[in-house]
Amino acid sequence: MERTPEQEAAQEAVAKLVRQCMAGDSQAWQQLVASQHRRIYAICYRFTGSGTDAEDLTQEVFLKLYKNLSSFDTQKGSFQTWITTLARNLLVDHFRRTRLERASESLDATFDGEEDGPTMADRLADPRPSQEHHVAGLELKVRVQNALKQLSPSFAKLLSCAISRIWITKRYRRFSAYPKVR
Repeated sequence: MERTPEQEAAQEAVAKLVRQCMAGDSQAWQQLVASQHRRIYAICYRFTGSGTDAEDLTQEVFLKLYKNLSSFDTQKGSFQTWITTLARNLLVDHFRRTRLERASESLDATFDGEEDGPTMADRLADPRPSQEHHVAGLELKVRVQNALKQLSPSFAKLLSCAISRIWITKRYRRFSAYPKVR
C-alpha cells in the first residue's frame, strides 16, 4: 500500500525523534511520549476497562519502550506498528498474570453489588445434598428397614407410614425453599 507524502513526513519525523532519543535527547523523549501517550492509553483502557489500570499499563509500555528503543528498526516497519505491538504484548502478559486474580475476585464479589449480599460462589453452589450425605441417607434407610422387620407387621406398617409422612414433609419444605420461577 502506497503512503501519502504526509504519512511519509510523519514517519520520518517519528524516526528522527527516535534517533534523537537513542542519542540521549530528553526533550525528544518528552515529545515522543507526548505524541504517543493518548493512543497507547486508549489501547490500554479498551483492554482493561479501568482508568487506573490503563494509566499503570501505559506507564509500563513507555518504560518498556525506553528500554527497547534501540531495537527499533525503521527499515522493518513503522514506529506506530512497533509501539502498538509492544503495548499489545505487554497487555497479553498482564492478562495472563492477572487471570487467577480476576477469577477469584469475580467469585468473591457479591451478585447484587451490596456488601453483605450473596456472592457469585454462593449462587453457583449446588443446593443439593452431597454424595456423602446421599450415601449416609441410603445406609440409614437400610438400617430403618431392618429395624422395621423386627417389629410386628401392624406396628411396622404404622411406623413406616409415620416415617414416610415425615420424609414427605421434609422434602416439601426443602423444595418450597427454592425461589419461585415467574
